[in-house]
Amino acid sequence: MIRKLEGHLRGTFANARIVLTPRPKQKDSAEVYVGEEFVGVVFEDEDGDGSFMFEMAILSEDLP
Repeated sequence: MIRKLEGHLRGTFANARIVLTPRPKQKDSAEVYVGEEFVGVVFEDEDGDGSFMFEMAILSEDLP
């Protein structure tokens, strides 16, 4: 499932550098990286219907 989500995010954001990495202690989520930079987490939706949520924090120091 991770590769399918990775492909979706790469297509949606037009960025082939997006990589999803499984979280060792959490089976329902994966870390999202652009290159080597951590940008967020993808979680399996609580409903269990095959939906996912992407959570990304934007820090004030990252804004111009």
